[in-house]
Amino acid sequence: MGDREVLLDLDYGGEVQTTAESYGSLQNGGFIPPRYLSATAADEDVNDDDGHIYVHCDTRSKQPVPLPGNYFRDGRTKIDFVLVWEVRSRRKRRGKGRSQTEVSGEVGEAACDEEASRSERRKAQLAQWREKFLQNLESAGLVMEKEETANEKKTIHFLKLSAPWDVLVFYAEELSLRAPLQAQLHMDFNTSAQVLKRLCIPNMMAESVPNRPLDYYTCAFRKSKMNRFLGCDNRETYFTNTQRHRIVYEILARMVYGKRKRAEVGVARLLNEGAYTAAFPLHEGPFELPPFEVRPDELNQRQVLYYYWARWCKWYKYQPLDHIREYFGEKIALYFAWLGFYTAWLLPAAAVGTLVFVSGFMSMSSNTPAKEICNSGASYLMCPLCNTCRPWNVSEICPMAKVGYLFDHPGTVFFSVFMSFWAVTFLEYWKRKMATLAHHWDCMDFHEEEERPRPEFAAMAPCMEQNPVTGVKEPYFPEKTRMSRMLTGSMVIVIMLCVVMIFLVTVVMCRGIISMMMFHTGSAVLRTQAGNIANISSSIVNLGLILLMGRVYTALAEQLTKWEMHRTQTEYDDAFIFKVFIFQFVNFYSSPFYVAFFKGRFVGYPTNYGTLFGMRNEDCGPGGCLIELAEQLFIIMVGKQLINNMQEFIIPKVKAWKQKRSLAKVLGGGGASHEPRRWEEDYQLVECEGLFEEYLEMALSHLSVIANAFLIAFTSDFLPRLLYQYKFDNDLHGYVNFTLAYAPLNYTQYPLCRYKAFRDNNGNYTLFYWELLAVRLSFIIAFEHVVFFVLRAIDWMVPDVPESLELKIKRERYLAKQALAENQEALLQATRPLAT
Repeated sequence: MGDREVLLDLDYGGEVQTTAESYGSLQNGGFIPPRYLSATAADEDVNDDDGHIYVHCDTRSKQPVPLPGNYFRDGRTKIDFVLVWEVRSRRKRRGKGRSQTEVSGEVGEAACDEEASRSERRKAQLAQWREKFLQNLESAGLVMEKEETANEKKTIHFLKLSAPWDVLVFYAEELSLRAPLQAQLHMDFNTSAQVLKRLCIPNMMAESVPNRPLDYYTCAFRKSKMNRFLGCDNRETYFTNTQRHRIVYEILARMVYGKRKRAEVGVARLLNEGAYTAAFPLHEGPFELPPFEVRPDELNQRQVLYYYWARWCKWYKYQPLDHIREYFGEKIALYFAWLGFYTAWLLPAAAVGTLVFVSGFMSMSSNTPAKEICNSGASYLMCPLCNTCRPWNVSEICPMAKVGYLFDHPGTVFFSVFMSFWAVTFLEYWKRKMATLAHHWDCMDFHEEEERPRPEFAAMAPCMEQNPVTGVKEPYFPEKTRMSRMLTGSMVIVIMLCVVMIFLVTVVMCRGIISMMMFHTGSAVLRTQAGNIANISSSIVNLGLILLMGRVYTALAEQLTKWEMHRTQTEYDDAFIFKVFIFQFVNFYSSPFYVAFFKGRFVGYPTNYGTLFGMRNEDCGPGGCLIELAEQLFIIMVGKQLINNMQEFIIPKVKAWKQKRSLAKVLGGGGASHEPRRWEEDYQLVECEGLFEEYLEMALSHLSVIANAFLIAFTSDFLPRLLYQYKFDNDLHGYVNFTLAYAPLNYTQYPLCRYKAFRDNNGNYTLFYWELLAVRLSFIIAFEHVVFFVLRAIDWMVPDVPESLELKIKRERYLAKQALAENQEALLQATRPLAT
């Protein structure tokens, strides 16, 4: 079987003839292939469960002292990945079993033996999986070296993996990695820096960061054209560490360790099963600065990022995105690029919002409706808000009327319109920024035909079919079966959305019960503030339900997406993001949406109140629905942000403390003379859970900026006041009395009490109500058309791809075409003018 067949066949388990120079052999470490241990392993008394693979030997005293850095003991072989598993001492377990037997008698002895038998079978299964997995890794060409750190309780095994040059080259072509053709000058991607430079204003945000990665024109890697790529003569530095990590992880992710039909494939599954406790690439040295003075260009990548980026004192500096991309990869770099871009664009929005709030505060004294409410005394006797409540005077809500003006004045509507245009402009300019960064980081020309099937898909697909694009046979899942699964998943989504609606009804009923309890206390203060207390308490309960349901559904969506069997990672990510986003949007905004558009719309009127489960439908509080909407949005958004920030700050600290404490006795068992090695230090770090939650949080926050402005615009009294000014009085005199209807004549409990509605004495809507409805609909249509027109205008004036970037793309494609051509002279002619 050839090299290509060995590398591609996930189930290959045959004997591969290896010599001292082959990929799987190792001259400088503790790993010995199992076929060389047929006699030795049987005689060794080992303390772990896979002793038939490894021989315990103190190789450190016989090996040369390794050079500093992430290398094998020979000081030359790079460490690309590390697999870790822990094994507890058998002697300790058996001693503990005997002590329990002496105490519990025969019944306890039988139970203990059964438990020990299950535990031993499980450990043997994990050891078998590890053995098969490592055999396949050896067949795939990875070089291995083993380290052990032990004390009297347990042994921690570190298996270092390295990809030789031939393996890197093979997978670089398989993964369509980008290869450098020609160096180019760095571009300044910060618009503010360009503006300040033109205005000759000093830029305090700029900072020179050492060791900035070079920028290249690139094309897809081809082994046959190796000599035409820059740096191909240096095998040690041609592939970056990030590329090496990606290649090795690709091998780990696709490698089978059991049966294909059971989806026993990949290191992620082994981590979930407990066969390994960790799998990670190594950091590039410590992040702390050395105690002695060094030049900035002598710092490693991790130290550069720490000193010039990951510190509080650098919060106002430009982010070193190229350094972040080189060390962490494109996904994390794009996240921080989006985060910085979004934060910068929030500054003008925050400035306008502050001005609007200040203008509302300064004009509170000119609010005529609030003055009428505060000076009304007992003129307006309001109908009870519940069946067992008492009537109240509208003057009791004087403070709420004044505060409500801060959120409901003409400036609020202006801010809503401004935020709509801001959102459109932001998205257009972010597309330009993203296109520039995508090309700069070689992830722009990513086509579907270049993306191979996911490892999990390849392992679970029932058959093989020819790819119509590439013409190569690859795993295939029947489309009909997938569609049925996706339909089933959609039904599960609908059911979960119905659960959210059930929780919403529960919160509404909870709010009504709390409000009635406040009215029945007899306290004038509690009775006046009953609506606010009920709204705040129910919003806190709603926040807890939102966070709980978000956790549950995210886990459910992940399992559904796996079950749907999407071919590529892009399809998988899109399906997963769609499910989670739809649910989280409904989960977060169902309650504010209800308050904005439904609460108070179906209350009815005296003698004809609408009910839900025997309770009167909710009406807006004395201060109106806008106050309640602002309270809910504040509690949900700020509360969620605080809780998430506390989790992101406290939980990793606690996990790191527990991790270091549990490993201190083992990894620190070498005494004061034992200096922790890189893999031991990195094993104590907290596992990164990915950036999906961060992306989702940012997307929801961005959506909330738009949605909140939209909700405020259509929940306010701006349009009713505007129509009243147009028809009756420009100064809004008599507006409060105009908005209060009289109870019908047949309402004998509290005759002539008032309630807020545009109805006549018989409970029918007045002409003003229908005129106002027409104005609202016209405003919605006009607003939508204006936003759409502005969107088209900005899209036309601001192209998604800058003109300078289009020229670079054309130049890069020309160079790539020449590099991959057979005529070498054409390439020389193309590059000679540039060199000149």
